[in-house]
Amino acid sequence: MTDPRSTAGRSRDEMAQRVALDIPDGSYVNLGIGIPERIAKYVPAGREFIYHTENGLLGMGPSPEPGMGDPELINAGKRQVTALPGAAFFHHADSFAMIRGGHLDLCVLGALQVAMNGDLANWSTGAPDAIPAVGGAMDLVAGVKSIYVVTQHCTKHGEPKLVEACTFPLTGVGVVDRVYTDLAVIEITPRGFQLVELSPGVSFEYVRQRTGAPLLPPPGGVEDDKP
Repeated sequence: MTDPRSTAGRSRDEMAQRVALDIPDGSYVNLGIGIPERIAKYVPAGREFIYHTENGLLGMGPSPEPGMGDPELINAGKRQVTALPGAAFFHHADSFAMIRGGHLDLCVLGALQVAMNGDLANWSTGAPDAIPAVGGAMDLVAGVKSIYVVTQHCTKHGEPKLVEACTFPLTGVGVVDRVYTDLAVIEITPRGFQLVELSPGVSFEYVRQRTGAPLLPPPGGVEDDKP
């Protein structure tokens, strides 16, 4: 089957790089599995991010080159990572104490659905044959100060991931602050989804048609970035 998602907009690595631009210097950041993991490769010049993984590492670096990693040095997604100078290892329980105690500034997660009020569903479709994969996500959305989501705008079947109300089991209620997709950067506001920025080569109307809830233009209006 042909994937109906558009080839317009940003690639996964470009999405990760775009998220990194909005992370404040000195932030303590937890990265979820999937596209969020790629953010570790992108630290803007002049900034320092302290990456946390819930299996017990603070000061996580990017994935090593093939064949150069330590099989015992992995993140929560079982992907090999590196440790930056000054990194610290600790017990799983201490890691979750950091999360639940509000000591992390930002968490970036993937999503199955995000609702216009900030509800997040990212661990199961609820289908009988679905494999639940909640991990530490429920703790993260409850304990971390800000939550960003980075995901494809639509599913591989062309269905919107940004919706009026989630139909999948929730990870957290009203927890998402901002969404980064291949098509746009979108803020969660009291009025719903509001466009922050269009991806290169994408128009507002194109994004609006692929969003399953009303999409508000930015306060200054829209400057379409289309070919």
